[in-house]
This record gives sequence, C-alpha cells and structure tokens, in this order.
Amino acid sequence: MALPPGGSPGFLLWHATLRWQRAIAAALAPLELTHVQFVLLASVWWLGDQGEPPNQLAVAAHAGTDVKMTSQVLRTLERNGLVNRETDPADTRAKLLQVTARGAELAPRAIAAVERVDADFFRPVPTEGALALLRRLAHPDGSGRAID
Repeated sequence: MALPPGGSPGFLLWHATLRWQRAIAAALAPLELTHVQFVLLASVWWLGDQGEPPNQLAVAAHAGTDVKMTSQVLRTLERNGLVNRETDPADTRAKLLQVTARGAELAPRAIAAVERVDADFFRPVPTEGALALLRRLAHPDGSGRAID
C-alpha cells in the first residue's frame, strides 16, 4: 500500500527543497543572481582561490552541474562582468575561468546571504546530524566524503 504523502520521505524532501530554494532565491534576488549563477560564481571564486584558475569542467564537477548548462550560465556571468573566460593555452578546447574584481566582491556577499538562509532553514536540526545525513544522501556509495 502506498504511503500517504506526509509519510513519504521523498515527498517531504521535495517540499523541504522547494521551501529552501524559495528562501535562497529571495536572498539572492537583491544581488541579481539566480541560484545556479550563485553556485557557479562561488565555485569559480573558491576554486580560483585554491590555486590555478579552474576550467569549466572542473567547475561543473565541483558544482555537480551539467557541463553544457554550466557553459551557458558561465557565459551569462561573463556578460554580467562577474567572470572572465579565456582559452586554455594548453588545451584550446578548454576555457579557464577567473572572477573579475566585481565577481570577487560579489561572491563573498552572496555566500554570506546563502549561509544566513542555511542557518535559518536548518536551525531545527542539529548541525552535525544534518551534515552527516546530507553527506550520506549526496554520496550514495556511502563514502560520505567531503565536497571540495
């Protein structure tokens, strides 16, 4: 027999995700970023801060996003003056990415806005418990490895 919607973990996760996404969208709207733009901008900023400028494949892998969609969104971020995309001299098929001065100023502000939403949204759940559960759900192989 089918579970009632309130007893279905997937249905509840769906509704929780929608509520979280609405809160994220509201926090990012004043910064003129969509959620996916934020994720990719923050990924370029963070990966670039770790050393060499990342390429689009590295950003897509880090963000867990589709490569083609990542390319399209990065082009939008480039048009908006937040990211520079340059051909990799070592591989002319690849694009190296760097945040612009404007992107470097916006990324930490956007991250802070999203972290405020996360803190409020996840307040009812003990932090360590929430992180452990989300790591297990994000890594069905059971590795629970941290996302770099």
